[in-house]
Amino acid sequence: MIHIYNTLTRKKETFVPLEEGKVKMYVCGPTVYNYIHIGNARSTVAFDTVRRYFTYRGYDVDYVSNFTDVDDKIIRAAKELGQTAPEVADKFIDAFYADTLALEVKKPTHAPRVMENIPDIIAFVEALIDKGYAYESEGDVYYRTRRFEKYGSLSRISLDDLELGASNRVGDETDKKEDPLDFALWKAAKEGEISWDSPWGKGRPGWHIECSVMATKYLGDTIDIHAGGQDLAFPHHENEIAQTEAKTHKTFANYWMHNGFVTMNEEKMSKSIGNVVLVKDLREKHDPKALRFFMSTAHYRRPINYSLDAIEEAKTNLNRIETSYFNASRRLEQAETALDSDSEKMDQLEAFKEEFIRHMDDDFQTQNGITVVYDLVRFLNRYLEEPEVSRVVLEFAMQLIEEFMYVFGITIEATNDLLDDDIEKLIEERETARKERQFQRADEIRDLLKEKNIILEDTPQGVRWKRGE
Repeated sequence: MIHIYNTLTRKKETFVPLEEGKVKMYVCGPTVYNYIHIGNARSTVAFDTVRRYFTYRGYDVDYVSNFTDVDDKIIRAAKELGQTAPEVADKFIDAFYADTLALEVKKPTHAPRVMENIPDIIAFVEALIDKGYAYESEGDVYYRTRRFEKYGSLSRISLDDLELGASNRVGDETDKKEDPLDFALWKAAKEGEISWDSPWGKGRPGWHIECSVMATKYLGDTIDIHAGGQDLAFPHHENEIAQTEAKTHKTFANYWMHNGFVTMNEEKMSKSIGNVVLVKDLREKHDPKALRFFMSTAHYRRPINYSLDAIEEAKTNLNRIETSYFNASRRLEQAETALDSDSEKMDQLEAFKEEFIRHMDDDFQTQNGITVVYDLVRFLNRYLEEPEVSRVVLEFAMQLIEEFMYVFGITIEATNDLLDDDIEKLIEERETARKERQFQRADEIRDLLKEKNIILEDTPQGVRWKRGE
């Protein structure tokens, strides 16, 4: 059974889907006004991993993630670039897909945009007005926060605390509100800004309303999982609950999931601070697989500290996995006289699978799941040193590596690169095989090194090697 830490209840809960064998999952997507940095990518990668694990466990996942393509930041970017808001949004949606597809993030089942759902948003706001939860004021429409009795249940922030924070606010918007705690559902148009006709005059949606509308439109009034970065818990997700449940009178989401930040020097990565590293720039210098693997090395709810050393470490560890997989594939090709089966080794492999599932069932503990992969690779490397191997064991071990790495968003391939340590170990194994007159294994290693363009030289001091040009 899969267990999920539910931010709403502050505890792990057994996942019970609304519909047997299916998952309805909504993840808040990006505001598309700039290229994404690795901090933005954390949420996308974390919940893609969750989605993949559900698929691995046999679930059919209906995965919706939106694009916020109408926003103050987009409007400002459009003015700076001399473009329209839709042009800016189109540009950075394309850039988002270029980055995330390189990280092997699967496209959502649905990826709705705000501009494509304006009529639905207007209808949703009208329903809230009709129910007394919202009101029009000088072309704006606001939500009556105090009217929703459960407000603050997700973030554990009380209305008294919010009132204290709002007491010093002044300005035109505050003057329009019945209560300083009320938030905008619809904003009256300003000169030169993109806008749409509505019952309250020209305007555009507020930020929070869009996700309520698109989640319920594509997944239904109640969904299994709603997810996003931990900075969205308040006010965004809190406001989503208030809006949606006021309209439907149903539980909006059964499970709320929030990922931790990416930090740099222990400080949150943020465009406003200026300590960001763009994914598109990282992709030019590093294998995207290594970036993806790096982001799987910490549990999704924990912060993960970005550094070049951490990326290099991920690259090295990924290379070790791919090298082991390659060696197994080579041995498999040459295993015509191999053992038919080996029940003890098969039992060990089954134990690796059970351990992987146990960790991942426990709120998607990817860091522990990766440790299982490392243990599996060590097992496989030791097994490959044996003079005779089972084709069945090799195939199952390789299958497990493929399956586990699929969950982490990495298509495992036989690498053409060998690390120095791997070469030294292969040479040592070859020398041992020759001394023990295991000439077939010695020849296999020689052929492998030759294929990898590793040149061996016999000297009085022993075997030396170098990489070919």
